[in-house]
Amino acid sequence: MIMDTRPFRSVLYIPGSKERALHKATALPTDAIIFDLEDAVAMDEKPRARRLLADTLQTLDYGPRAKLVRINDLGTEWGAEDLDVIASARPEAILLPKVDGPAHIEELARRLDARVETADTRIWAMMESPLGIWNALKIAGAPRMAGFIMGTNDLAKDMGLRYRADRMPLFTSLQMGVLAAKAHGLVAVDGVYNAFRDGAGLKAECEQGRDMGFDGKTLIHPSQLEIANTVFAPSSDEIDTARRQIDAYNAATARGEGVAVLDGKIVENLHIVTAKQILAKAEALAS
Repeated sequence: MIMDTRPFRSVLYIPGSKERALHKATALPTDAIIFDLEDAVAMDEKPRARRLLADTLQTLDYGPRAKLVRINDLGTEWGAEDLDVIASARPEAILLPKVDGPAHIEELARRLDARVETADTRIWAMMESPLGIWNALKIAGAPRMAGFIMGTNDLAKDMGLRYRADRMPLFTSLQMGVLAAKAHGLVAVDGVYNAFRDGAGLKAECEQGRDMGFDGKTLIHPSQLEIANTVFAPSSDEIDTARRQIDAYNAATARGEGVAVLDGKIVENLHIVTAKQILAKAEALAS
């Protein structure tokens, strides 16, 4: 399995039908972009949107940002044609909506296998249905899988949940998604925060998702980028502690000891693994 070591603090949805937004995204400080051909594009606009997006991906430079194309469900009248047109752009990744089980991923993988242009294309899954969450571990282990995007709006709708700021009704589903993704070395990205003008609410939800183990947050507006990028990046205190943990542990092992003590706390090898991950992420962001 090839693990993606790039940061995914911020993952911004961009409608595939909006030419101006597609151009603007080349300069936005987002770690990843979801070019959306599904919910963000009206039915009568879908043919134009897929052609516009295919041309755009072949002509514009989005730098190191991860690029995901969300096609329509392959069970709809638009999904297969989305894939036919987008394939010419050699997409980095296809984001498949409405994934209920591994069979959906396997079908897409077979279609990608059949094209030279998509030989290296990875698959991401929208985790947005009760059945999809129930089958999360099997989906994560399916061919070409690279990551999960939590579709919390659709999930809440299908489960009949009421919105709460603490998201307690969604906790089990969110944790199952994170657990399955991490078990297979995938990236896990939290769902959107709908009130895009509510910075305090977004910050609180980003902190909650970060603490649960998510790698970043899906966003619906560029104004949300700064908060997500800040929350999901290692803090200066975390970086300093990581460096001191490594130094303390190295000094302890040089003395023939298996553990170190730093700031009154035990430092074992497992803490060093986390510390090195923090420093690697900080280095990636700095570059």
